[in-house]
Amino acid sequence: MIDSEFGDAEHPMNFLLTEEVYLPNAGEIRTGRIVDFRNNEILVDIGAKSEGVIPSQETVGYDSATRALLKEGEDILVFIANPEDNNGNIILSYRRAAEEQDWQLASDLLESQEAIETEIVGFNKGGVLVSVGQLRGFVPNSQLRRDRLSESDGDGRQRSYQSLVGQPMLAKVIEVDRPRNRLILSEQAASREIRQARKSELFSSLEEGAVFEGQVVNLADFGAFVDIGGVEGLVHLSEMSWKRIQKPSDMVQKGDLVKVQVLSVDQDRQRVALSMKRLEADPWSRIEDLYRVGQLVEAEITRLTKFGAFARVNDDYQLEGLIHISELAEDRVEQARDIVKPGDKVTVRIIRLDSKQRQVGLSLRQVASDKFIEEDLALMSS
Repeated sequence: MIDSEFGDAEHPMNFLLTEEVYLPNAGEIRTGRIVDFRNNEILVDIGAKSEGVIPSQETVGYDSATRALLKEGEDILVFIANPEDNNGNIILSYRRAAEEQDWQLASDLLESQEAIETEIVGFNKGGVLVSVGQLRGFVPNSQLRRDRLSESDGDGRQRSYQSLVGQPMLAKVIEVDRPRNRLILSEQAASREIRQARKSELFSSLEEGAVFEGQVVNLADFGAFVDIGGVEGLVHLSEMSWKRIQKPSDMVQKGDLVKVQVLSVDQDRQRVALSMKRLEADPWSRIEDLYRVGQLVEAEITRLTKFGAFARVNDDYQLEGLIHISELAEDRVEQARDIVKPGDKVTVRIIRLDSKQRQVGLSLRQVASDKFIEEDLALMSS
């Protein structure tokens, strides 16, 4: 037997028999290295028998940021669009690979419910378009923050949309449907999460006695709700003013800015009690400087009880005092309504001041009493 001309040496083509050759599959994503640029095509080594090609039909659509990323020698992810075209080329797509990654990102975001920072890139009559990597997500009108758009419709609404293009947005993925190319996001969901985070942070730092400027966000029969920066607290009707008021709207309106003091914080129930009147001087702390026993004052009857009538003094402090049924008239009175009714304007005499009990005693019967005649005459002559 005649020896081969190579003798015992390894045949130079043996590697074709021993080396495993990578055979790409359509739809696969693989890491490759850029080896050359040719006529707007990009040649990429993906470890196959030949280099793959990103065709010019795709590359001409790249923006400047994408072009800056694609340099010779760089490793990139590519999508196998066609393992072998009519010319035997492996057709690749950088954009499809990025899109597939972005769909996976969108799915991960949907599962984790983590908010993503994005940008408004377009709009239609139903909402705005945002970028999620190479993908375009849709934020319907119902999922936009309420302050994003004006209340106008038609052309006014379109102008509002136009002004949003280019603005950043924090949003959450709420629907991913890859087969239908459907990606829906919500700005409201992300905003709620931010508000809740701020609320929790503020709650943990709230202390009794702290003073805030807040906005009245709602009124109820029993008080006003005030937003102090992400947390809504209640100013009870009794804490709105030292004056006696009938309803919150006597003091404030929705949207008003007010100063409030924290009275108490219930961490477990996430409730805050606020006060407006504690930031004003308490007239009861200097009641004896403001009024004196025997003084005549103008007042208005506010309510009747079985033991008398309450009257509110007509001055800056509007303190409310009791006219006991025995002080309504000289003669015996069976019911207060026999003498006065709510809304009556009367002149009354102060007959008792008790700052500790926060009580004022008033009298109709003693308005013309001889007991105070000298004091009344002195006051008239002064």
